[in-house]
Amino acid sequence: MTVQPQFLPNPKRALRVSLPPLLTFVLVVALWEGAVRGFDIPLYLLPAPSEILATFIADAGFLLGIGLFTFRAALIGFVFGCTLGSLVAAVCVRWSALANGLVPFSVAASAVPIVALSPLMGVWLGSTSPNSKIGVVAVMTFFPTLVNVYRGLNSPGYDAIQLMRSYAARQRDIFLKVRLPAALPYLFNAFKICSTLSMIGAVVAEFFGGPRNALGVFIKTEASILHTRDAWAAILVACLYGIVFYTTIVVIERLVMPWHTSVRKSK
Repeated sequence: MTVQPQFLPNPKRALRVSLPPLLTFVLVVALWEGAVRGFDIPLYLLPAPSEILATFIADAGFLLGIGLFTFRAALIGFVFGCTLGSLVAAVCVRWSALANGLVPFSVAASAVPIVALSPLMGVWLGSTSPNSKIGVVAVMTFFPTLVNVYRGLNSPGYDAIQLMRSYAARQRDIFLKVRLPAALPYLFNAFKICSTLSMIGAVVAEFFGGPRNALGVFIKTEASILHTRDAWAAILVACLYGIVFYTTIVVIERLVMPWHTSVRKSK
């Protein structure tokens, strides 16, 4: 008898969950293709999906290479932002006075547009340097991680904390055995949110300067000279890297938290 690993979803349930978005995607692409062909939309305005795919296949090596360059900056910024956000959240739990001032500020700071932040980072860290893109991604991922992890660390009930204190547990033991396990779902939720934000932030930051082998610079350049097929093919690459990044975090979440209800319900 074959034993299915606990972190793997049930194939039938996975099919039921993935089939509606897959059908929606196929329908949207078919309508897009039909609209371009039927209304004879000029290539420089909107290329057909088949033409975008053909361009991607023809230049796959180059496009995936510049996508990897941008993804590297996104990943480094993700690590910096999420790590710092988690550490600050842990400090805020220990000192509530700091949380009262910092957490509301974090919610407001999350509303700052990328297009307003990217030029400033370019001035401070160099417009053509990867450091400015890493800085943008780090700022974008810091605040969602801080807010989510802070909520997760404060999610254990009052009774659970008091029970640990009745056993004369130290603050470190309460944090490691009660608060941290309760915060893991919130932490991975922040990771999933930031995985998409990081790629968006890196690409948009490159619109304001960067080397030629950067995905954002390539998209901006090709769009400005009406090479829309190449620009859309590069956008497809950004989507692929974002999906792979997000899926990797989901797999890690299943490995780390096989006991959580969100994982058990997907089996």
